Amino acid sequence: MRKLRSNVYLETRYPGVALGAVASDDGLLLVDAPLRGDDAREWLAQLGSVGRPRYLALLDHHPDRALGARGLDLPVVAQEATLREMRGWPDAFKGSNRPIGGEADRLKRITGVGRAVPELGFSEEMQLQLGERQILLQHRPGPTSGSMWVVLPEAEIAFIGDTVTVAEPPYLGDAQLEDWLNQLEELRGSAFRSFLLIAGRDGVIEREDLNDMARFLRRVLHRIHRPRAGRSPAEAAARVASEFMRGLSLPPVRRDLVRLRLQTGLTALFRRAIPGGT
Repeated sequence: MRKLRSNVYLETRYPGVALGAVASDDGLLLVDAPLRGDDAREWLAQLGSVGRPRYLALLDHHPDRALGARGLDLPVVAQEATLREMRGWPDAFKGSNRPIGGEADRLKRITGVGRAVPELGFSEEMQLQLGERQILLQHRPGPTSGSMWVVLPEAEIAFIGDTVTVAEPPYLGDAQLEDWLNQLEELRGSAFRSFLLIAGRDGVIEREDLNDMARFLRRVLHRIHRPRAGRSPAEAAARVASEFMRGLSLPPVRRDLVRLRLQTGLTALFRRAIPGGT
């Protein structure tokens, strides 16, 4: 666990997600949850010397960051679109039933998913006063319709979820691409110039990573709107995923998972882009 500044902590050694903890004199706000139960227990044990966890914020509904909430026994807050999505989940989850190239794909059947569903939701912004600390939860659609940021104005730190990914491309199946590009433009603006930006997969990122992410999303937009020459969404997605894979430097052990993530996400985008696409 790494202490950033102003009693804000970051943990990046668990699979699938970078975790945050925001300390105050009235306890902790946790940002996202470890996927595996053993990791969740270890994370809570680490935090024992920092403070008492009071709330958990989920930055979107991706299973990698959301399923683990079932084991933390905390009030969960999320943007209302995330809450609606998770309320529709069955109480049992098996990663192989709907693989999307996430770490959760590897899970065998688990139950009790209903315990991960957020109890607190908001529309555009929620202000959370935790002891002396003001915390802003801001709706920023892009990776999903319910994506949000946790912003600490005084500390100048923002947890931005999958708005930026660095080591690997994100899952695109729930993406709102134009909104996503708008959020990147906001992060490049003057309001966030002095902020430390924490990405939901990679931890602390650099300013150039914002530009790289925007270039990637513009490539995706271009491919989605290019004529498909009679190909089905799945065929078009496989072709584009292969093209993107050629430009990635990945450990061999990660390549199949990343290809699956790209292909399933792009298939969903192509189906949405073409009325009646199958």
